Amino acid sequence: MATNSGSVDPSRFPDESFDLYSVPAFDNGRPERSLGREIGSSKQVVRPNDVLLSRIVPHIRRAWIVGEHRGRRQIASGEWIIFRSAKTHPSYLRYLLVEDRFHAQFMNTVAGVGGSLLRARPAQVADIEVPLPSLSDQRRIAGRLEQADRLCRTRRYALELTDTFLPAAFQQLFGPRFEAGPFLAFGDLVKITGGGTPARERLEFYHGRIPWLTSKDMKGDYIWDTEEHITEKAIQESATNLVPAGSILVVVKSKVLMHRLPVAIAKVPLCHGQDIKSIQCDETLQPELARFVLKFHEGRLLNLARGANTEGLTLPMLEELPVPTVPPSEQEHFAELVTRHERLRAVQREALRQAEHLFASLLNRAFGS
Repeated sequence: MATNSGSVDPSRFPDESFDLYSVPAFDNGRPERSLGREIGSSKQVVRPNDVLLSRIVPHIRRAWIVGEHRGRRQIASGEWIIFRSAKTHPSYLRYLLVEDRFHAQFMNTVAGVGGSLLRARPAQVADIEVPLPSLSDQRRIAGRLEQADRLCRTRRYALELTDTFLPAAFQQLFGPRFEAGPFLAFGDLVKITGGGTPARERLEFYHGRIPWLTSKDMKGDYIWDTEEHITEKAIQESATNLVPAGSILVVVKSKVLMHRLPVAIAKVPLCHGQDIKSIQCDETLQPELARFVLKFHEGRLLNLARGANTEGLTLPMLEELPVPTVPPSEQEHFAELVTRHERLRAVQREALRQAEHLFASLLNRAFGS
């Protein structure tokens, strides 16, 4: 660990450009190029091939290698612990700092009252023992991990590209109709119902076979495995209802709706909590089209949800959405596109799962005891 890296106050050099390795920059994938006047406090001086480990919000695994020098001074937030040693290969060390065994020990050094105030204590991090093979072995291990990591990134990027197809297709096919009309009210074409939570003290309501969905089970616009399942008795004796497969599920609670409006279609019958509303379409509106009508109005609905404080999206907000009239043949064509897209997406998700499993296995072999 570099205990005396040096520091600089960028504000004393207001017109100089710096490469700033901040924690938000890590999340964006590249250092910020900032003028000294734009940087608010003194920073650590870093060098190419330094390895940075974030000590703030430590449960999120952030480790970064300082890139090559590009003619600007390289500086880093004080929230990074800097590692600099001729005994370690930078890529090997970066992978070591995020693997499970080191991370478990790293979390034992954390202090603070929670949230963004949690920080790892560098003096205790320094005492963690790590496997340190020869440099040649480190390069070999890092090379294998980099190949597997690159495969994961490629699979993830392919999935992200695939997810742009349906919104683009919807806009091309139906965008002009949202400008010209004529329109119907969403509430005239669908039935919208709320959800409920079975009483927690009634143990016989839980650990059944019926999926019980909450907003945390919706990843973007897709439903992953639900954490909880309920029983038939819960449906019979509590406020929750079974909604059929093909229902549209939309998150309505404002505390969840920050930057996205999660909307998904149920693949199996399920129940859901109060933070979700379910929508069943009549015979004139295909569920696939209705889902993208909600996504088309995403910005408007997010603004309404934020303005409603804790109430979030209400029934009238959804029912009043304008929906252009679309002939059945065009709706069926779009539904076919959705089906083909979801088949492709399932293949890509499985490829990503296998790549991530390979990477995890290599990490375990490299750093396991």
